[in-house]
Amino acid sequence: MSGPYLIRGSVSLPEAELNWRFSRSSGPGGQHVNTSDSQVELRFDLARTEALPPVWKERALERLAGRLVDGVIVVRSSEHRSQWRNRETAAVRLAALLAEATAPPPKPRRPTRIPRGINERRLREKKQRADTKRGRSGRDWG
Repeated sequence: MSGPYLIRGSVSLPEAELNWRFSRSSGPGGQHVNTSDSQVELRFDLARTEALPPVWKERALERLAGRLVDGVIVVRSSEHRSQWRNRETAAVRLAALLAEATAPPPKPRRPTRIPRGINERRLREKKQRADTKRGRSGRDWG
């Protein structure tokens, strides 16, 4: 494993709080596929962790409420053939998920006014286009 997985700043996933489970991956494979447990399931107890600051924890619990089962978040990985690479992928995915869930909310948008010149130009061009189209009608041809 490549050490601690940073969430943001100096906060990282504590190795002691990560719960790993391994099982056989589905899909095609060779002779080795029936004997290796390469699918990885990573569980992290978000509700009971002390690794995250309280504000982050509260924010993550709120944003990930649909994915949590009894306060535990589960990430699965089975795209690689080796267990080690699947472990890496699952841990990186969990760290990214937590980083996104604990991010501060975006600043509210300050509404801006459309400059008068732009609005006048739009109306002038609209009127010009209408005149062009009106000139195409076959009223005077007959």
